[in-house]
Order: sequence, then C-alpha cells, then structure tokens
Amino acid sequence: MSLSIATALRDPSLRVSALAIFFFGFSGAATQPYQSIIGIRELGLTDSGYASLMFAAAAVSVTASVLMGIFADRLGDYRTSILYVALFGISGFALVYVSATITAFVIAKLVLLPVFGALNSLIFANVRAASGGLAQSQLVAVNATMRATISLSWVLVPGIVGIALAGSQSMLPAYLIAALAAGVCFILAAFYLPRPLPLGTRDDVARYRVLASLREVVSPRVALRLLAIALICSMLFVNDAVRSLIITGKAGGTVRDIGIVVGVVALLEIVFILFWSAAERRITSLRSLVIGATLYAVYMALQGMATQTWHIYAQTIISGIAAAAIISLPITYLQDLIADRPGLGSSLIAVNMFLSAGISAVVFAAGTRLGDYSFTSILGGVIGLVGVVLLVVLDGRKGRARA
Repeated sequence: MSLSIATALRDPSLRVSALAIFFFGFSGAATQPYQSIIGIRELGLTDSGYASLMFAAAAVSVTASVLMGIFADRLGDYRTSILYVALFGISGFALVYVSATITAFVIAKLVLLPVFGALNSLIFANVRAASGGLAQSQLVAVNATMRATISLSWVLVPGIVGIALAGSQSMLPAYLIAALAAGVCFILAAFYLPRPLPLGTRDDVARYRVLASLREVVSPRVALRLLAIALICSMLFVNDAVRSLIITGKAGGTVRDIGIVVGVVALLEIVFILFWSAAERRITSLRSLVIGATLYAVYMALQGMATQTWHIYAQTIISGIAAAAIISLPITYLQDLIADRPGLGSSLIAVNMFLSAGISAVVFAAGTRLGDYSFTSILGGVIGLVGVVLLVVLDGRKGRARA
C-alpha cells in the first residue's frame, strides 16, 4: 500500500493537493472547536440564532460545492476554482478577526466561509482529474491519504491552538490563524499547482449546464446510492452528538475522559484509513464499506449499552476501525457515481455531508423523544444498517464499478 501511495504522489499535482488539503483542514480545526464560544459568548449571538446560522451556512455550503463543481467541470480547470474559493476563505476568516462583530461573523459564516468549504470537494476533484492514469487500487490509496491528511490536521491543530490561546481573553485570534492557513492554500495553488492543459472543443456542452448537471445528481441511479451512503454516514454525526453525553452520564465519566477518547479515536482513524485502502487489494470497496459500516453500527449499539467508563475506552478500537472506513471509503464510491465529471462527482461528498447531518438531526430528535441518549445511539446504529442494506440491494454482487 505504501508503495502504491508513493508512486501516485510522485505527481506534483497530487503532492500539492495533499499539502493544500492539510491546510484546508488546518483552517477548520483552528476555528470550529471554538466558533460557538466566539459566536455566542464573545459576540453575543443567542443559542437559537447560532443554531439557525449554522443550518443556513450548511445549506449554502452544499449549494456552493455543487455549483463550483459544475463550474470547474465546465471550465476544465480546477486550479482556477481553487484560487477563487481560497480567497473567500482568507476574506471570511480575516473579516471575523478584524471586525469582531456579530455582523461580520454572520456575513463570514453565511456567505464567505461556505464558499471556502467548496475547497474540499475541488481538491478531491483535482486529485481525481490528475489520477486518470492510476489503477483503481492506487486511486483509493490516494483518496485515503488525502482523507488521512485532513484527520491529521484535526489531531494536531485544535490542541496547538488551544495551548497558544490559553492565556488570551479572546479566541478570535483562531480566525487569524485560519486566515493564514487559507492563504497557504492560495499560495500552493497559485505557484505550485501545475497549470492545466487547454481543452479542446466539447461536443456535449449541454451536459455541463447547471440544470443538466443537477438532473444527473437527482437521477434515481445517483440519488438512491447517495441516500444509502448518507444513512451510513449519519452514524458519525449521531455519535458526535451523544458520545460526550453518554460518557458524562450513564458511563460515569468526566470531561477529561471525553478528550482522551476523542483523541485516541482520531489517532486510530489515521492508522486504519490506510488499513482500509490496503484492504482494497483483497476485497472490493463495496464489501469494505459494508463491513466497516456494520462494525460501526455494532459500536453504536455497544455504546448505547455502556454503563462504565471502561466500556467506552474498550470500544475505541472498534470505533476507530469502523469510523476510518466510513470517512474514507465513500469518497471514491461517490466520485464513481459520476466518474467522468470530477467536479460534480466530488461535490457529492459535500451533498452527502449535508444529508447525513440532516438525517442525524432527525434521529437525535426522535431518539431523545422516545428514550435517552443511550437509546439514541442504538437507534443511530439501526439507521446506519438500513443504509447498508440499501447499498447491498442497489449494488449487490455487481460491485461499485458497475453501479
């Protein structure tokens, strides 16, 4: 596997993409853990106002990712699109830091930073376009490496930023750090990402129009599989919502236990992301995803039954193995749904995140209404299994390549 990755990353476009996605993750990891503190406590947003802003920002972000993917495919140049969205990131983070007002925070979160969020899909689109000559196993390995790079930034950055700002009266400097990280993304794309070759005349211009592209996304062949992946990935969001509540509740743990568990799982994810890409040599991506998702559903059920802190710690290995599959394997699967449109296919990553978050919100609301947080964890696992069954019914033995 390591040889496969090393061979693939000899391409300068892939190397620069790996660095750019690290600094994209850097910008998010520097601000997201503290954005509720900044928005509510420092700038004065109400709880309901903050929740509404985050939902609206998520909707804008997924829309921007799809439209930027369509635009990039039409242009045939992912480098230019990356440059534009990086500027949105620099402006958005800097605006919050310099202005330090509710108005600036709302503008940044609702307009500028959601567009910057499209950088994730665009980098994966650029990787897909640059990987045309790679074997499927190498492509999976490259995508896994890119996803592990994002996870690495989330392991390193929140703690570093927290320590750096520990003596500060404000967390706003986190946005200055994020602006610098977005600036690095711009520099990498502007000066180190290879310029694309000029495209010839396209015979299928109509297919690259917005409405035609959207019809491809909502076609039953794509939409049903996207729903299956979203049901599976919703388990991650449900777990994020209930894990800390279970640890400090029925499991009898403390805030310190939350931090340790989250850190351990994040480290395990990095290791096992590479493990799952290696598994592609022996079993299909579809089978790997089914196994990983089923394991995560088992973990969610075990977490729901935990009554001691050591139960939570014992489950971290299962959680790390399974979460690594769910956060890495769907990337290539989703891109393959519209394989000849790197931008549009990669934008499905953002669509999946939005749908997964929405499904998890419904699961959390229903679970806490019908039972407690432990019941909600179990319910989240059941919903994930529904996604597994749907995926198997849709693809079965045909495999992802013929999906």
